[in-house]
Amino acid sequence: MTKEKFDVYTHVTNQIVAQIEAGTPPWRKPWTGGGVSVSLPERFNGEAYRGINILMLWATAMTKDYSSARWMTFNQAKQLGGHVRKGEKSATVVKYGTVEREDENGEERQIPYARAYRVFNADQIEGLPPEFYIQPDPPRDLGTVADPAFEAFFAASGAQIDSTKEPRAYYNIKTDRIHMPPIATFHRAAGYYGTLAHELTHNADVRIMPRFCWRLLFSLGSSRFQAA
Repeated sequence: MTKEKFDVYTHVTNQIVAQIEAGTPPWRKPWTGGGVSVSLPERFNGEAYRGINILMLWATAMTKDYSSARWMTFNQAKQLGGHVRKGEKSATVVKYGTVEREDENGEERQIPYARAYRVFNADQIEGLPPEFYIQPDPPRDLGTVADPAFEAFFAASGAQIDSTKEPRAYYNIKTDRIHMPPIATFHRAAGYYGTLAHELTHNADVRIMPRFCWRLLFSLGSSRFQAA
């Protein structure tokens, strides 16, 4: 069976679209704490990534809650005295360049190309020098308060929702429970309820919610989520 060819452009597009559909685009995290999402991704030598690689690595760092801004290949990690932990998954970055090719008229032309390669975040690697690791940004109490109407809606959904100081939002399929950071650590209430609604869709894979509930959510959102 022929192995499907890796398409760099399709991979880039799919990764960015997936983040947007998830409700949290790679350039925006609606709560404080956890990985330092504002740092520009850097290569192992401190050189900043450019172009679409910034968005792709931001997306991966936010999804995995990485704190370090440094990324490197498997061999670069070894050269620095580190080793990638067993079971860690790499991220894809793209190198753009040009090569000289002779056309049908015998003239040299610059042909652009895009080549993908794999990198790991420093948080996935043990044994690196201390400067490669960054302590997570502590959660900040921004004073954001709950909206009674949305609280009632999510309570009526039947989903089990926990909130602790852990700065991560996720659905635990093993326990069938949703975890949310405290609403006070979110920049806006809209960000909290939008994130909670996304996690509720995972819960709905197990507990199929009636369609009218979603219509109610969106009708509430049309008036409440537009507040500045």
